[in-house]
Amino acid sequence: MTATVLFVTGIDTDIGKSIVTGWYAKKLMQQGARVITQKIIQTGCQGIAEDLLIHRKIQGIDLTEEDRNGVTCPYVFSYPCSPHLAAKLEQREIDDKKIEKYTALLSEKYDYVLLEGAGGLCVPYNEEKTTLDYIAEQQYPVILVTSGKLGSINHTLLNLQILHSKSIKIHSVIYNLHPKTDEIISQETEAFLRQYLAKNHPQTQFEIINFIEM
Repeated sequence: MTATVLFVTGIDTDIGKSIVTGWYAKKLMQQGARVITQKIIQTGCQGIAEDLLIHRKIQGIDLTEEDRNGVTCPYVFSYPCSPHLAAKLEQREIDDKKIEKYTALLSEKYDYVLLEGAGGLCVPYNEEKTTLDYIAEQQYPVILVTSGKLGSINHTLLNLQILHSKSIKIHSVIYNLHPKTDEIISQETEAFLRQYLAKNHPQTQFEIINFIEM
């Protein structure tokens, strides 16, 4: 039996995808599931992907063998930019078949694989394909991370509509309350998104995550 693969993306960069990925992994672990997180591509660091370090810290576990041998993040680039540019700067190519292969390997050992993207949905990983293209090809259900900051309603609805247009299942929308924003805007954004999902995506879960001390 292969694992359930959930793809974690966000309405923007620095929206809290890594925090949510680690938090959701821990939540599933507490329910008795065998869970691993994977990072599709990491930019802006060297060695083990820094987002994996965040995941493991939140999960409360040590680095895994798969972390150390690169299976949980097959591509790490030093320059902090979009994957396609980071790869170009290092004269390397990102092979999506390698990512797919490593996810399949993890799926043989775990009940859940939480696959975190790099940046938002339309971030390119080569000259022709974006993260959205990859999710659509794989047909992974998506966890969409959003927040209460000004502009989030627009960005969230755009993400939901483009996922729907590609027939991608929206597993859940996770509302990240950190960092704190204008409370009036945040409360209205939450209420609006709850209502919108109930009407347009009734099968999609809506969850709230507050700041996690790491």
